[in-house]
Amino acid sequence: MHKKVEERNPGEAEFLQATWEVFDSLQPVFEQHPEYLEQGILERISEPERFISFRITWEDDEGRVHINRGYRVQFNSTLGPYKGGLRFHPSLTASVVKFLGFEQIFKNALTGLPIGGGKGGSDFDPKGKSDREIMRFCQSFMTELTRHIGPDIDVPAGDIGVGKREIGYMVGQYKRLRNASEAGVFTGKNPDNGGSLIRKEATGYGTVYFVEEMLKDQDLSFNGSKVIVSGSGNVSIYAMEKATEFGAKVIACSDSEGYIYDPDGINVETVRQLKEVERKRIYHYLESHPNAQYGANRTDIWKIPCDIALPCATQNEINRESALALVENRVKAIGEGANMPCTEEAVRVLINNRILFAPAKAANAGGVAVSAMEMSQNSMRYSWTAEEVDEKLLGVMKNIYKTCSETASQYGSPGNLVVGANIAGFKKVADAMISYGLN
Repeated sequence: MHKKVEERNPGEAEFLQATWEVFDSLQPVFEQHPEYLEQGILERISEPERFISFRITWEDDEGRVHINRGYRVQFNSTLGPYKGGLRFHPSLTASVVKFLGFEQIFKNALTGLPIGGGKGGSDFDPKGKSDREIMRFCQSFMTELTRHIGPDIDVPAGDIGVGKREIGYMVGQYKRLRNASEAGVFTGKNPDNGGSLIRKEATGYGTVYFVEEMLKDQDLSFNGSKVIVSGSGNVSIYAMEKATEFGAKVIACSDSEGYIYDPDGINVETVRQLKEVERKRIYHYLESHPNAQYGANRTDIWKIPCDIALPCATQNEINRESALALVENRVKAIGEGANMPCTEEAVRVLINNRILFAPAKAANAGGVAVSAMEMSQNSMRYSWTAEEVDEKLLGVMKNIYKTCSETASQYGSPGNLVVGANIAGFKKVADAMISYGLN
């Protein structure tokens, strides 16, 4: 089957990597459920229901015209409206969008909430752009995307390069074009404008909640552990915050240019100020924390000895070499806060060496879980308190861990949460697809 996918999607390395990782886990499922093969579920689930590519034309502050490419993959709506973020980053391609959308199908299924899988974005780089330039770009982007989304059709959110500022601009353009106020068409909004409390924190918090459940099963904990968190965006900052709250010492984090190592423990407030307020590079951390060290090669962060590693930056940031370094330094657990941050070879090294491993589609599902909660609050014209949302998030992450762990054991791979997550997510969607017939 994977050969067919390769033939239909030549050169799309990231998408093919994502499909192979899922397909590799499913053999025991097909032995027990031949109906999945008979009804072509694998072929159907790996082909997007719709893939949209479009031109974005916008003008900078100097009056120069720029052209970018926009994407939206509406991958699978079996369980509900398409749901997934928008990424603004120059590395975004059709392959990356499809990989993210494919992962989103199963991640959303694991939450137990009624949402399908989608993803999108643009190769636009918001770094160095003025607020006015970002506004004009977002308005041009939404002029096309508006015709493809809606609260019961497709509900985008933020991702890398897209925060509440960008979402605010896109929601404003959507309202102008639709002549309607449909609060539920976007999630990740400013809480003052229909957004959910804890949404910004949800992916990072949820990753730590999931990993803590995994650690508990081995009589381990974040408490007293040394932790490395790659990245310094929303996922990283709030994973560091929650890990610290759980008693861990976070000793390193990074950005796209390098990493900082602070043996005294990373000051999360300093990182938050640098990244969320001042929008500065991570090496500025040393100005207020002179005992810290800076390394210009961000991949060297994985050579620092730690108990728990949380890759929260981007896809394929941990390769085989980095995984071997982590193993050699006796890491106990890895939790994927980013989407597919470990290569296939890295995952193999970690699992073969019996390192506790929390895969992204399970561990980082907290963000989309709270996004679905935001949709519910918008539908009710009501807002839950931060404590209520956080409690619901904790419950979702505990249930996802339990589902993955039990499914892995049921299908002959106890402790392998990659297998458990892939099978549990696939079965939920596959069973629903069969019930709906050929669609």
